[in-house]
Amino acid sequence: MTMVKMIESSVSPEGIRVDTIHARYWRAIHSELMTHKAFGRNARSSRAVPSHVLLKEEMFIPQFGLNQPGMQSEIAAPPELQAKWAREWEDLAGITRDYVRRWSEEKMHKQHANRPLEWFGWIDVLITSVYWENFYALRISDYAQPEFDELARMIKAERDNTTPKLLHPGEWHLPYINDYEREHWGVNSLLMLSTARCARLSYEPFEGGKFDINKEFERYEKLVVSQPVHASPAEHQCTPDIWIPNENPGENSFTEGFWDQPHLHGNLLGWVQHRKTIPNEAIMEYSEYR
Repeated sequence: MTMVKMIESSVSPEGIRVDTIHARYWRAIHSELMTHKAFGRNARSSRAVPSHVLLKEEMFIPQFGLNQPGMQSEIAAPPELQAKWAREWEDLAGITRDYVRRWSEEKMHKQHANRPLEWFGWIDVLITSVYWENFYALRISDYAQPEFDELARMIKAERDNTTPKLLHPGEWHLPYINDYEREHWGVNSLLMLSTARCARLSYEPFEGGKFDINKEFERYEKLVVSQPVHASPAEHQCTPDIWIPNENPGENSFTEGFWDQPHLHGNLLGWVQHRKTIPNEAIMEYSEYR
């Protein structure tokens, strides 16, 4: 079942809102979400989840439409054809699962064995962004894939029903960090924990409960300290940048002010992104010209 859950929602003194959302949807539409470059994201990986876990999950069955010109169908299949195609879809998924089960028993690595399951399966994705309106305009639409239209509407509803927490510079948007941890741990440790828990989504979403704190820190070390840096889980933590008004704009000036650290925003306008504070967060061939 498609699912959307708000993990963390914050707003800066300048009114720029950032949201981190956990979404679960049909794996086949993930490539369309990847076209939205303003999103920071981490996703469950077919290379990371054991085959026996995926084989136990409910399969996705679409609501089928009849063929017509264009990229979407506006004509739902009649009930008898809908039922026939659903049975055949299940049959095909069953055949695929039988092969994957056999391959797993024969010790084929999951990075290959799991791939055929993606057609019928689900993906968990963590999304952080300050930009949502273009996403709504493109995806809440009769022209969107129906499953993506549903996902976009659910994301909008989740954001509309959430009141973001006001943060000031130096206060951090920290997905998967609870109130107790905020009170008892320093910022650096909290950034490490949040990053490690966002990364954990590659094989299993962090749901709280019992966990080994030392393994959380070890995961961070493997991601951020080792080379090359795997920095995408650090795109979800951020703190408001400082807006500096232009006190003497002059008649020919077109700016009302400027950000203190715009080079650290990444894809989060008005926020200092944790990733951008990590040394060597990306390998840049032409960095000497910047």
